[in-house]
Amino acid sequence: MTAFQKIYTRLNQITKATCTVSASGIGNEEMATVAGRRAQVVKIMGESVTLQIFSGTEGIGTDAEVVFFGKPPTLKVSDELAGRFFDAYGDPIDGGPEVQGEEIEIGGPSVNPVRRKQPSELIATGIAGIDLNNTLVTGQKIPFFADPDQPYNQVMAMVALRANADKIILGGMGLSNDDYLYYKNAFENAGVIDRIVSFVNTTENPPVERLLVPNMALSAAEYFAGEKQEKVLVLLTDMTLYCDALSIVSNRMDQIPSKDSMPGSLYSELAKLYEKAVQFPEGGSITIVAVTTLSGGDITHAIPDNTGYITEGQLYLRRDTDISKVIVDPFRSLSRLKQLVIGKKTRADHPQVMNTAVRLYSDAANAKTKLENGFDLSDYDERVLSFAKQYSELILAIDVNIDIDEMLDTTWELFQKYFNRAEIGIKDEFMKLYWKKQ
Repeated sequence: MTAFQKIYTRLNQITKATCTVSASGIGNEEMATVAGRRAQVVKIMGESVTLQIFSGTEGIGTDAEVVFFGKPPTLKVSDELAGRFFDAYGDPIDGGPEVQGEEIEIGGPSVNPVRRKQPSELIATGIAGIDLNNTLVTGQKIPFFADPDQPYNQVMAMVALRANADKIILGGMGLSNDDYLYYKNAFENAGVIDRIVSFVNTTENPPVERLLVPNMALSAAEYFAGEKQEKVLVLLTDMTLYCDALSIVSNRMDQIPSKDSMPGSLYSELAKLYEKAVQFPEGGSITIVAVTTLSGGDITHAIPDNTGYITEGQLYLRRDTDISKVIVDPFRSLSRLKQLVIGKKTRADHPQVMNTAVRLYSDAANAKTKLENGFDLSDYDERVLSFAKQYSELILAIDVNIDIDEMLDTTWELFQKYFNRAEIGIKDEFMKLYWKKQ
């Protein structure tokens, strides 16, 4: 490899995050080192090459040595990736040996539509707020929208431990050391470390390095899904910090910012990642579940706004004050692909049970408004309020871990406890099967 390295020792310009050097035969996105610091080519105009230095340019002189690697960022892929933790460059951070395998470029194009298949396989997570009301499908892309104080890393770890996938790939961006250790311990203690691959950038690492993490995670996913025909679940957290890193780079390069100080390329940068979700006809699949933290609950901010256009729904986390637990909000969450599997890959009564439960939960929200405004409650109002509280506790709370049939049975029991047959309004064929005789 050293035979191909080009070395230069004169910088023409240095800014806060970039430097410019006169060089020829350099490729876009090529990796390099500047005074020993990792850098990447971000702009080429004739022979003027601009490099973004991940850890910043402080202390770098104009005579600094620039060494070009002759290739963009790469990852070595093989079965040896499983059970390992890596940094944003794909180097091990768990004390283990270097991975041996085929070296591939990261950040390639998404899968040709001709090679895609309509998703039709269920991904069960054991979290009823997802499996019962917003069922996930292999090849889907969906984000959690959560306030920064929500326990979204715990929820992501739960999804990783419970999901029926062959491989789980974690792309952690801007994780605190506590969160990184939380994931590591959770995976090791559950005995599932051998099917998990993690790429981690912590708050102690340069923020710009976060830009490499999702592509590293998705390149590993493409290897396991495409080459090995495995069902792969990719967890990306937190995409807001990824977007912040994009804006740091564009601001330092004096690009004119767009809405909310984000770069004008935000939509295409996010789409490039999310469109890697795919169901292959041969059986492999990549499903992407990401976290987008909201600033002050603002759903109109450029990051969640653009994300919502690209993804197939969203999952909202909120604290339910009645039960003092975090739930997956049934009103603001949506999986646009759930109709491909509910009632087909799950029990036939699933769609009707889901719709009825959400309707009754909505009636409870109306009853709550009446109560807060000082109106008298009817007998039905009292019953839907009691139902909603138990439904939140036994079904929607994120710490509930049961399979889909048990979720449906529990919901039937709640229907029967609080309502009569007419109030439920489910088809007779299902009432005969699941409405137990008193």
